[in-house]
Amino acid sequence: MDIAVIGSNMVDLITYTNQMPKAGETLEAPDFAIGCGGKGANQAVAAAKMGGNVMMVSKVGDDLFAPNTVANLKQQGVDTQFVTTAPGTSSGVAPIFVDDQSQNRILIIKGANQQLKPADIDAAAEALKACQLIILQLEIPLETVYYAIDFARQHDIKVILNPAPAVANLDIDYACKCDFFMPNETELEILTGMPVGTDDEVKRAGQTLLKRGLKT
Repeated sequence: MDIAVIGSNMVDLITYTNQMPKAGETLEAPDFAIGCGGKGANQAVAAAKMGGNVMMVSKVGDDLFAPNTVANLKQQGVDTQFVTTAPGTSSGVAPIFVDDQSQNRILIIKGANQQLKPADIDAAAEALKACQLIILQLEIPLETVYYAIDFARQHDIKVILNPAPAVANLDIDYACKCDFFMPNETELEILTGMPVGTDDEVKRAGQTLLKRGLKT
């Protein structure tokens, strides 16, 4: 493998509605869809679609969603040898409610993603050592993200960290060990506590992180 994504997968449960129900109210909705997502799975599929030879280290739940998640990753060209099951745990799901103005309301239940531990990286170690790039995000425990970064450094593997969803307590010293750090504006604001409303503000906030030692 050339690329390893260590991270999350989610099942999107999408309800399209013309009106949001009030407390205690039941309404009929016109449509529903199930989608495969999760920030980690999205990274893996995107890399595979661009021609990358991609493996994923991830956790699915012990439920009916898991087989479809694994099958979808395989169909998209992602190696799923190290996508394993967390017994007695639900898969990560995201109930999404979309109104007739295309505004959405999303709830995230991490489920099995919370069970992705450093031991899972150890279990995939030999395959990971052969990779040239490890890609990370923050829908899994921070201890696992930090362990993955240390593993990459020990084996001279480049790292991309997309700090999403942003957490204010992300250890910037660990981020500085990564080769590429890719926050969007909202994540940059959370991480720095600085405004990001204009291009100049974004640059100033970004510079504070670069001064902390970020590479790129």
